Amino acid sequence: METREKILQAAAEMIAEDMTAKLSVRAVAARAGVSTGSLRFHFPTQRALQDSLLARIYEHLLPGDPIRDRTLPPRERLLNCLRQVLAPLGTGEDARVAWGTTYRTFIEPEPTEQVRAAYLGHEREAERRVELWLSVLAEEGALPPGDHTRNVRFLLTVLNGLAVERALPTGEPVLVAETETLGAAVDHVLSTGPRPARTP
Repeated sequence: METREKILQAAAEMIAEDMTAKLSVRAVAARAGVSTGSLRFHFPTQRALQDSLLARIYEHLLPGDPIRDRTLPPRERLLNCLRQVLAPLGTGEDARVAWGTTYRTFIEPEPTEQVRAAYLGHEREAERRVELWLSVLAEEGALPPGDHTRNVRFLLTVLNGLAVERALPTGEPVLVAETETLGAAVDHVLSTGPRPARTP
């Protein structure tokens, strides 16, 4: 196994044991059986290691990327991407267990620097993925090019709310309401549309 893979595997094992584990250079290098210099060669900073690990985890959890399936219109592709994020949560008991874990890991404990760093790593990876989706649509002309920060935050806020709803004891079928909400969110994002060309 290559050194880079050994390091990522060791870091993944540490995160699996404790989602807020501090991926210190010494701890990860010792777990991987490599020198700290070797780890620094592949991952110059702790953040670079954490970001690479989370990108790998998200790719495993959400394989493939529906945004690149050009057989579907942009609206359907973006909807499919958002659905793919929510699907692993399940509904009912599965969603409650998932949210219980999130609560115990990131909300219930004191917001130490370690807890904050772990959460921000997850947040950066989520932002990166949504930014990628919107950039692909912008390249195709379905969205204007430029800064998508507001739409990224909006879509992530919608996803967070829907994820919580999956865990709550609602009175109506949760997936029906979720589909309507996702559709409204995607329509809002796409309604910004391509900016008209300037006339001289």
